[in-house]
Amino acid sequence: MSRFVEELKDAWGLLLGATAAGSAWAVDVHPAAAGFVGVAVWLTKAGIASFQSRGESRTAPAVTPRSQEAGWLERARSASHRLGELSSSMKPGPLADRVALMRPQVNDSMATLERLAEQASLTGTALAGFDLDKLKHEHAQLTRARKKAKEELLQDLDRALASLSSQRAVADRLSGTRERVLARMESSTISIEELLARVVELSAMSATGALEPTGALDELADALEGVRQGLHETEQITRDALDR
Repeated sequence: MSRFVEELKDAWGLLLGATAAGSAWAVDVHPAAAGFVGVAVWLTKAGIASFQSRGESRTAPAVTPRSQEAGWLERARSASHRLGELSSSMKPGPLADRVALMRPQVNDSMATLERLAEQASLTGTALAGFDLDKLKHEHAQLTRARKKAKEELLQDLDRALASLSSQRAVADRLSGTRERVLARMESSTISIEELLARVVELSAMSATGALEPTGALDELADALEGVRQGLHETEQITRDALDR
C-alpha cells in the first residue's frame, strides 16, 4: 500500500477535511462547494504528509514541470552536483577535507529542498481548484445585495457571505504556504550557489599558497548549517500551517 493511500486513511487528515467541509456546510454553502473545500484540504494534507515522510532515497520528487519550484530545485541540484565534482577533484589537504565534511549538510539540504518543492507543487495544484476572481466577485455582489435586501433575507445572505469567506480563507492559507516555501527555496538555492562560488575561489587561492582557508571554511560551514536549519524550519512551519 502506498504512503499516500495510508495518509488518506489517517484520522487527522479525514478530520481536517470533514471540519473544513462542515464549516462551509454549516453556513449554508451549496453541498458541492462544501465538499470541494473538504476534499481539497484532505488531499493536500495527505499528499504533503506522504512526501514529508519519505526519506532521502527519493530520486524523483513529484514537482510540477516548468514551475517556479522546479526551477529553483534544478538550480540547487546543479550547484550541489558541481560542488561534488569539485570536491572529488581537489588535492588532499585542509580544504578538500573540510569540503568533504560539508557533503552531509548539502545532501540534507537538497533532500529538504525536494520535499519543499513537492509541497509547493501540491499547494499550487490545490489552489488551481479555486476561482479567486469568482469568489471576490460573488462576495462583492452579495455585499451590495445585502444593503438593499429585506430583513427576512439577511440571514441567508449572511450565510452565503460566510461560506465565500471560508473558501477564501482556505485559498489564502494555501497561497501563503506556497509563497513561504518558494521564498525559502529561492534564498537557499542562492546560498548554495554562493557556497559553490566561494569554494571555487578558495580552491584557486589555496592552490597558489595565497590563502590559509581555515577561517573562511568555518564561515562557509556556518552559512551552510544556517541554510540547512532554515529549510527544516520552513518545512515544519508549513506542516503546522496546513494542520490547522
